[in-house]
Amino acid sequence: MAVPLVRRRFTVDEYYRMAEAGIFSEDDRVELIEGEIVEMVPIGSRHAGYVGKLTRVFSSRVGEAAFVWVQNPVRLSAYSEPQPDLALLRPRADFYTSAHPGPEDVLLLIEVAESSLEYDRVIKASLYARARVREFWLVDPRAGAVEVYRTPTPEGYGEVQTVRRGSTLTIGALPEVSLPADEILD
Repeated sequence: MAVPLVRRRFTVDEYYRMAEAGIFSEDDRVELIEGEIVEMVPIGSRHAGYVGKLTRVFSSRVGEAAFVWVQNPVRLSAYSEPQPDLALLRPRADFYTSAHPGPEDVLLLIEVAESSLEYDRVIKASLYARARVREFWLVDPRAGAVEVYRTPTPEGYGEVQTVRRGSTLTIGALPEVSLPADEILD
């Protein structure tokens, strides 16, 4: 008779205690997704270049209207703390030194899907929607497209749009900030 496999989910607090105990270091590329510690794919040159480009574009476009948060944790729940490639956050006087941002602080999350397209499209998009992250962009360099996800529900995003070169992207929480898709894509 087969014994059912029981998984042990970790909380974000336990995850940090493991790091403090030296089980993994700050340099390990891991994130906590639904209570599971997930190893992240190494960052290749193209992926790093896209993140650098996004950082520059958004830093110059949003000014004081948002804080640009690059490859840092966002605490979505007691069991999930992903590290999206880029986030635009509500400005806060302490620059989030007292606590990581939560879903209510996020204006936009962006993932660059160089080698993780299906994972980002299925797992991350679902996770962000359940946490009520208002807007998520999935940059797909291979397809030359940005998938824009809006209207989060517990079942996923209610609105998904694919934006290609020649089109304009607008941030729902910052409608005065728009940019040509060509600025993000190669």
